Parts: sequence; C-alpha cells; structure tokens
Amino acid sequence: MSAEPIDTIVIGGGLHGLSAALHLARAGRRVVILERSWVGRHASGASAAGVRTLNRHPAEIPISLEAMEMWSNIEAIVGDHCGFHANGQVLVAEHPRHVSVLEQRLASTQAAGYRHEELIDRAELLRLVPAISPHCTAALVARQDGAADPHRTLQAFRRSAEAAGVVINEGFGVTAVERCGSDWRVSTGQRDFVAPTIVNAAGAWAGRIAAMIGDDIPLGHKASMMIVTERVAPLLKPVVSVVGRPLSFKQSDQGTLVIGGGLQGRADIDRQKSFVNFAELAKAARAATDLFPSVGTVRIVRTWTGMEAKTDDHLPIVGASPVASGVFHAFGFSGHGFQLVPVVGAILADLIVHGATTRSIERLSADRFLRRRAAE
Repeated sequence: MSAEPIDTIVIGGGLHGLSAALHLARAGRRVVILERSWVGRHASGASAAGVRTLNRHPAEIPISLEAMEMWSNIEAIVGDHCGFHANGQVLVAEHPRHVSVLEQRLASTQAAGYRHEELIDRAELLRLVPAISPHCTAALVARQDGAADPHRTLQAFRRSAEAAGVVINEGFGVTAVERCGSDWRVSTGQRDFVAPTIVNAAGAWAGRIAAMIGDDIPLGHKASMMIVTERVAPLLKPVVSVVGRPLSFKQSDQGTLVIGGGLQGRADIDRQKSFVNFAELAKAARAATDLFPSVGTVRIVRTWTGMEAKTDDHLPIVGASPVASGVFHAFGFSGHGFQLVPVVGAILADLIVHGATTRSIERLSADRFLRRRAAE
C-alpha cells in the first residue's frame, strides 16, 4: 500500500488521463497516474491530432466548441503551443450529388443555434486549397479548426502535470480494483494504491477497468491506420476530408503528408499490438491522390495503427460511474478524442472537486447504456 496520501488515482497515461490529472492537481488534489506501458503508448501517440469541431455529433458540439477556445489559448494552459495551427478543416463534396449532404448538415447545426460551420463554393474551396482537384464542387469549412503535433502535445501535458505535482508511474498495469472502506484500492503488479476517487481513462482497456468496479459497459476497440510520406513543398494548410470516402489529409510543419480517415487495421489488446491492413489502407491513399493528383508519386515513409476504445454509438463516456461512487470515466472516444482533451480534463475536475459541472455532458453518460438495456 502506498505510504503517501493520494486524493485521486488516474488509470491511463494517455492525453485524457494527463489532462484530468493536470486539472485536478491545479485544483489542489494529490494525483497519481498509473500507466501499464508508457505515457502516450497507444491512441494518444498514434493520433493524427486533428483539432476539429467540423461535423461533430450534436452531443459533442457544446464541449467541442469550448475545447476549441481552450486550444486557441493552449500555450497558457500547458506552456507550449503544441504545434497547433488554426488553418481550418474542410469537408469536401467531390460531386454535385454530395452537396446536399453538406446542406443538410449545415441546416441542422444552424437550427440548433451553431454558426461554426460554413458552406463554400468551388471558387472559395480552390482559394483555400489551391492544390485540390478542380472536379471538387463545394465544401463545409470550420475556419477556426486545425491540427496539432501529438507528440509535442503529450510532452506539454506531461510536463505541466508533473510540474503541478502529479506522480506518473509507468509500467504499472492495474490488476484489481476493490472497495477499501470509503476508498478504493487499486492493485498493480508492483504495489497497491488507495484513494477516495478514481478516473478511468484506460482507453481500449477501460471496459475491463469499468468491470472491476461493477460497470458493465459494452466496449469495442479500433485500430485506426495512418500514412506519413516523405517531405514535399508546401501544398496545403487546412485539414481535408471528403464526403463518402475515408480520408483525413494534412501537411505537417516538417512538410510530410499525413493521411488517415479512420480505416481499420487489426488490434490484439491482450498483447498490446496492432497490425496494418495494407489493402484497406490503400483506400485512403487512393482518395488522397484523387483529390490531390500532384501527390501520386510521393513516397510513403511509414504506416502505423493505434489502439483505442470504441462505443456502440461512437460517443465517448464522460462522467461519474452509475454504480460506483468515487469512480469517473473518460474513454470510448472512438477516434475523435484529441480535440476534446483540454475540456474533458476540466469536466472531470469539476465533477470530482465540486460534485457537478455546468458543461453539457448528459448524452455522454454511461447511464445511456443502462437505459438502453432496460428498454430492450
């Protein structure tokens, strides 16, 4: 058992665990992170690092917009700009039949009172992305969006958390969680830790941690694949996606092209290994060359996958456990959690320190799975 008093144990050393620990430590809480491998080992270190409000699910829009305000001020939060550039994100309609998809999306967000997305015509699209194929018809754009550097972001959040007093234990895999009076005892292969509150930010393994405290939450996993190319001359500034095809396309500060889009490889979460499916990944390469014909001869340098949790409805679980007092969840981001990192940490600190939050997270509660089962 640990000798020093602990207020909160954060299980998982990815960005959401780091953000929760940072916000809690700055609120005066003594926080320990337990990470079975090393900080940023899986989803956070393999992320495309999109900072996106564009085309978010309605349940996520309120916290996504607040997160964007935090990203615009990220250096004040973690002492580094994290490689963030607000060059916009663009969802392209290749053909006239795709424009109605964008029009319907815009109508729904505006009906809900949101104005962060804008429909642009071919001329404005070509102005924003001159290298795009001229067959593209229109686009939806969120001009305040952009992308960051995932590794620089991890380093910044880790440095800030440790400077605030967070103790990070790498190589500490959790083997059991059980009640210890009014506290929780978290067992690892090395030692036990005891605290009144737990944050479950264990990513692809979060369902197993939830089961240890009595939350039966259905959880799958993803192995999203990425491509990075050799460096090329400046080609584009916004992040580009496209209606009806798997593509996320951006150029890094170093000049490399980073290509993704949610295509799936294979993950073995027991062995903590994931595998690229090259036949499947070729779909993203094809979409990239169709939209940007000039990159057809650019050489691929590296491909990779990152393991992460996926919920049935592709919405994250953020909030208190429905069955275990003192336990709080932040997982299941299903491939779109990077932008939400700063605000989710703030939400968890609200819940743990103040017992409530004013942020809109009702539709992200684990309760939704219990309600769904009760209705079946």
